Amino acid sequence: MEKRKYPRVFMDLPVDYWVKHESYAHGGIVVDASETGFLIYSVEDIPIGTKLKIAVLFPREYELSNFEVAAEIIRKKVSQKGEEGYQYGIKFTKILKEDHGKLRELFIAKLLSD
Repeated sequence: MEKRKYPRVFMDLPVDYWVKHESYAHGGIVVDASETGFLIYSVEDIPIGTKLKIAVLFPREYELSNFEVAAEIIRKKVSQKGEEGYQYGIKFTKILKEDHGKLRELFIAKLLSD
């Protein structure tokens, strides 16, 4: 039985994220998403509780678009299948209304394509 308040949608999108107080971006992949957070994969070792600024790049009609969120790492797991890296459960702490709308568009597009 599903315990989550919001369903998770599989994604495979590039993500840039900035750890608080760093001026350079790290890269990763959004594995799945919900209305309140992401599961991302990254090779960086980041502690639980770290605050992040996240930018997700995605196709929108015939161009590329992005949206940004402020977030916090709430779960961390070493990746499986012999891959180096980590999977992080990310909880949104702030998302602008416009960016939330873009996230919802992504969900709708993904659900219609599956």
